[in-house]
Amino acid sequence: MRSIWNGAISFGLVSIPIKLVNATENHSISFRQIHLADGGRIRYRKVCELDEEEVSGGEIGKAYEDADGTMIPITDEDLAQLPLPTAKTIEIVAFVPADRIDPLQMDAAYYLSANGVPAAKPYTLLREALRRSNRVAVAKYALRGRERLGMLRVVDDVIAMHGLLWPDEIRAPQDAAPDGDITVRDAELDLADALMDTLGEVDMDSLHDDYREAVEELVAAKAAGEIVLPAEPEDTGDGKVIDLIAALENSVRAARKSRNGEGAGDGDSGMADVHPLKKTSSKTSGKTAQTTTGTAKKTTHRTPTGKTVTRSGSSTAKKSAPKSTGAKKSTSTTKKSAGSAGSRTTAKKTAKKTATKTATKKRTSSSGGTTAKKAAPSRKRTSA
Repeated sequence: MRSIWNGAISFGLVSIPIKLVNATENHSISFRQIHLADGGRIRYRKVCELDEEEVSGGEIGKAYEDADGTMIPITDEDLAQLPLPTAKTIEIVAFVPADRIDPLQMDAAYYLSANGVPAAKPYTLLREALRRSNRVAVAKYALRGRERLGMLRVVDDVIAMHGLLWPDEIRAPQDAAPDGDITVRDAELDLADALMDTLGEVDMDSLHDDYREAVEELVAAKAAGEIVLPAEPEDTGDGKVIDLIAALENSVRAARKSRNGEGAGDGDSGMADVHPLKKTSSKTSGKTAQTTTGTAKKTTHRTPTGKTVTRSGSSTAKKSAPKSTGAKKSTSTTKKSAGSAGSRTTAKKTAKKTATKTATKKRTSSSGGTTAKKAAPSRKRTSA
């Protein structure tokens, strides 16, 4: 990587020669301005307002514009004579915990590379001291003609420096907060917590610029002479929140579906999907009935005797006739079985009655015979 600044880190009495390298790069796609009539490129030219002539870079200097519009020329020699101890030095002024640095102050990021073999030992010493102390170094440095504030921290095995805005460059946020006293219910906070838990963490390396990729595809298609069809806009709503609870529940459901994949159930989500009922028009119902009527007009089934009977019908309900016949068969069979059982019961009762009568007659006849036999001697005794 090409260095943009060479200097040294001043760490007490220790001086560490370093090179400053950009830690970030811009992948945004830039466009040129053209004349729509003929496609010619539009260029900005530096023209002097007094003589209206184009001026080259070597003829351009710096000036400070006063409040009344007066231009005060400032040369590079004037700036070089200013006492600026950080012109070629990153001067560490303090070591503080990382949470003392407000992220709002974060600006550009750089890597500090050891410049030469002699710089390797003190560079490693500072890196390991920062790592072991879990602190960051606050430093001053000069870049592009002005003094800046920076923060040094360890990234892997490299010392990185973040440019910081000066504290007085951070605006107060008092006008950005919502107006009025707004109360948030516990149920809303619970759903917000559930949404955060569902979204979970993300692999930062997996994030990428979808818009830049779409622009690249558009440029490639236009260069190949292809017709580019407009993409269908996604339904993101109108931005108005009507029911915060419903919006949070839908967000949790959508996040779980996104995490689990399409078609995966929510499991223990405890929330059922609500879908609006679809209304069926009378015309559609009529068409369905006509289709059903014309589907099957003949129904064929077998009778209990084994004969095949074909019946004509105009509705699907007649298709179920064999099933009804089967039911009637079962009913008839049940009735017959019940009748047979009743006949057997009646026969048993009749047999019992007959046996009882016969036994009675036998007992009667036998008792009659005995009486006759007993009465015979009496007659004999009477005649004697």
